[in-house]
Amino acid sequence: DLESGKTRNICKGYFVGEEPVEDPRLRIMPAMGGYDKYPVWSPNDSQIAIRSMRRPGNESDKDRLLVYNCAEESFVDVTERFDYNAANVVWEGEESIYFIAPIEATHQVCRVAVATGEVEVLTEGDHDINAFTKVGEKMVAEITTISSATELYTIDTEGAIAQLSNVNKPIYDNITMGRVEKRWVKTTDNKQMLVWVILPPNFDPAQKYPTLLYCQGGPQSVVSQFWSYRWNFQLMAAQGYVVVAPNRRGLPSFGQEWLDQISGDYSGQNIRDYLSAIDDVAREPWCDRDRMGCVGASYGGYSTFFLAGNHEKRFKAFIAHCGIYNFESMYGETEELWFVNNDYGGSYWDKSNATAMRSYANSPHKFIDRWDSPILIFTGEYDFRIPYTQSLQAFTAARLRGLDSRLVVFENEGHQVFQPQNSLTWNREFFSWLDKYVKNPAE
Repeated sequence: DLESGKTRNICKGYFVGEEPVEDPRLRIMPAMGGYDKYPVWSPNDSQIAIRSMRRPGNESDKDRLLVYNCAEESFVDVTERFDYNAANVVWEGEESIYFIAPIEATHQVCRVAVATGEVEVLTEGDHDINAFTKVGEKMVAEITTISSATELYTIDTEGAIAQLSNVNKPIYDNITMGRVEKRWVKTTDNKQMLVWVILPPNFDPAQKYPTLLYCQGGPQSVVSQFWSYRWNFQLMAAQGYVVVAPNRRGLPSFGQEWLDQISGDYSGQNIRDYLSAIDDVAREPWCDRDRMGCVGASYGGYSTFFLAGNHEKRFKAFIAHCGIYNFESMYGETEELWFVNNDYGGSYWDKSNATAMRSYANSPHKFIDRWDSPILIFTGEYDFRIPYTQSLQAFTAARLRGLDSRLVVFENEGHQVFQPQNSLTWNREFFSWLDKYVKNPAE
């Protein structure tokens, strides 16, 4: 408060006066135990919008949108009845707030009325609105799709979208993109799962195509309409592969229950969701069931390691980037101890913890005796999230098992590959492996 010079932590209610006091006032706000971030003042400074999580130690709890009334010193959750996260908060006067929400594997602009908590989804379509700012009566937004890199667009107050920039048009005019299909697949527990299927350019349903199962990382990170120069679905399709990208259990944009399922159950329903997706596509006459591969990074790398020992001869080859191989050693190596406590359920020595014991019993290294297919492994020496020693253990075990295997270590990269030259190397290694063991497997 600039006028009084007093500072208050409104998230925990801790009051700090101008002079130290023996008994500072504590106002612990209800349900404020989690991660609070990105406060945004309303135009007349009477309210503050805050993104807040309820549960501590869980980075994938619902990102609620709370509004703090400065005069009343009270919070209200304006997205309480809206089962999606809120991001990129922008006030519209004092009465409403614009924000971005992940909805069914896309990102859309929404507007909520502060007084009522009524949320209106303004935009629609298969795209990711990644950021926006208010300019006059319109918004200027960054939008991507699986088939297009970031461009600028305008969005009016009714949600109508118009393209502003098209800097990549000369490139797009000289290449052919594959068709992106939205597919709903029935899961083993009778739910409906959205799966993106990216077909090769000039797709001919009379032909048979090698097919890749893409396993997403996070593990709570939506398979949306993102564009990347590394995990680029169109680039994979351009090499002649059908790409199957499921929004399995544990991913945002399908409600908090769908997202929460993965915590403490890495090897459970989410893995069955992967297999439901690839089995559904494999029934298509154009899918070559004798030429299927499995690829993924981070949790997707864990999924690849786990499926390598539990795939029942579905896949010809695997590629894992920075994946978790050994849960017990990972517990003592990662820089995010709070994360594994939440996602594994606890420590490996707590024998009374059934959730944790199930997690450690299903660590990929427990199934190394079942590995039977070639595997390519990437890692970065600066990866402190999932240290490179996890990949080294997997590679060593694969070699000792007599499997065709290759370890590619980037000594100057971390959990992801950012440097352009390294990215070129990564892609060359990636497609060389797939071409050898999936597209053109030895008889």
